[in-house]
Amino acid sequence: MTTILVTGGAGYIGSHAVLALKKAGYEVIVLDNLSYGHRELVEEVLQVKLIVGDTSDRALLDNIFITHNIAAVMHFAAYIAVGESVIDPAKYYHNNVTGTLTLLEAIVSASINKFIFSSTCALYGVPKFVPITEDHPQDPISPYATSKWMVERILSDFDTAYNFKSVRFRYFNAAGADPNGLLGEDHKPETHLIPLVLLTALGKRESISIFGTDYPTRDGTCIRDYIHVADLAQAHVLGLEYLLNGENSEVFNLGNGSGFSVREVIETAKQVTGKQIKIVECDRRRGDPPILVGSSDKARQVLGWHPQYPSLNEIISHAWQWHQQRHG
Repeated sequence: MTTILVTGGAGYIGSHAVLALKKAGYEVIVLDNLSYGHRELVEEVLQVKLIVGDTSDRALLDNIFITHNIAAVMHFAAYIAVGESVIDPAKYYHNNVTGTLTLLEAIVSASINKFIFSSTCALYGVPKFVPITEDHPQDPISPYATSKWMVERILSDFDTAYNFKSVRFRYFNAAGADPNGLLGEDHKPETHLIPLVLLTALGKRESISIFGTDYPTRDGTCIRDYIHVADLAQAHVLGLEYLLNGENSEVFNLGNGSGFSVREVIETAKQVTGKQIKIVECDRRRGDPPILVGSSDKARQVLGWHPQYPSLNEIISHAWQWHQQRHG
């Protein structure tokens, strides 16, 4: 059985990728330092081997590659809070860049050359056109986004120097939960819109804030591209198989291709939950573009990727099922 190492596999997107890999017949080993991940999801729900450790620990990495016959690595271990990255950029560059470089050096040393990287649409910065395609100019405006941009450059250089093949997935807004209720989104602290709305519906929060109601959009609030996390995970399996088939390095956007406004998210959550959700209207946040919507045509054409859960109602319904059992 082909073995895949998944770093950050105890986190939100990583755990869903582990589930998708298991369903596709792969053996999975998870490396996670558990700073944000959940041990019980890996050991009890997913029932795969968990190694607790950090990507910056070269001795640990070398031991993993010596003792396991690993065919490829999926890398999700990163800090992701944009606001925090502005306040503490050193934390982000140390983990997201230095930690990743240490991981890459260990992979190359182990004669492995297949790598799936969790990147971000944030490296495009404020969009010059929508929908955003992979050839859109890159202009990251936060240390978080810059850290992902730097790793993408490193991967390109590794390909040239070491024949190191990678698939880089630039996500838009990952959302939702496993349709069977096994896994879901549980960040501490939580910063993402849909879980914050659902926590408000559960009475765990007093209200939900809308930052800006005067944008040039259909209802005045920001529009974002929400992609179901299960669809995101399936793309990673397809990306892995693409590399295992001997294909060259490539970059793909992963999004729904359609956008939903903040008000539409809240209204859909009201319909799904049957709860009233108190809204507080606030001023715009600096740096928030009015519209962020991506084109995933390339992933569809090259990888044969077809999202199974494109509707906002399904995305929120699956998330609601998870939040009720996790926080209800």
